[in-house]
Amino acid sequence: MRIFGACPPLKVGLGPSPVSRLSHYVARPAATLMLVAALWASPLVDSSAIAAIPRTSMPTIERQVMCVTCKIPLNVAESPQSQRERAYIRGLIAEGKTEAQIKRELVAQYGSSVLALPSAKGFDLAAYLVPVAVVLALVGLVALLLPSWRRHARDQAATDVDSPELSAGDAARLDADLKRFD
Repeated sequence: MRIFGACPPLKVGLGPSPVSRLSHYVARPAATLMLVAALWASPLVDSSAIAAIPRTSMPTIERQVMCVTCKIPLNVAESPQSQRERAYIRGLIAEGKTEAQIKRELVAQYGSSVLALPSAKGFDLAAYLVPVAVVLALVGLVALLLPSWRRHARDQAATDVDSPELSAGDAARLDADLKRFD
């Protein structure tokens, strides 16, 4: 019984067809030749099409820049100054500048207060070092106090008095209450 669309039955004993032998000997070298040609031609591709794409986006810059009058991130600021900063950034993006180049231009135009993160030099470096120092100090304090806390807990456990035994009446009442819930 043949089902519509099924493969024709195989003829046993005839071996591979001449077409399949030919495709075996031609397909592998042809694929290798195409791969070599593609690799050879890849440096010749015109990179001006890739360079035409802006290297950064407005939302990326807005999150990292402050409005100089409002002192809030540019992505939430709605003042006229923030609109002027956005227009200036859009122009820099249209020129194809990178994120670092745009930040340098903004600092040159508006001063270092335009950047949302403090610089990593001078007194501003403390904004990065103080939290790390506090975390390290707390870890050291815990490491110093942990043995005494554990010793104190062991001593407390050794001196704890066991809970008193239930009287016969209390035990009977507890058993009756538990049987009610079964």
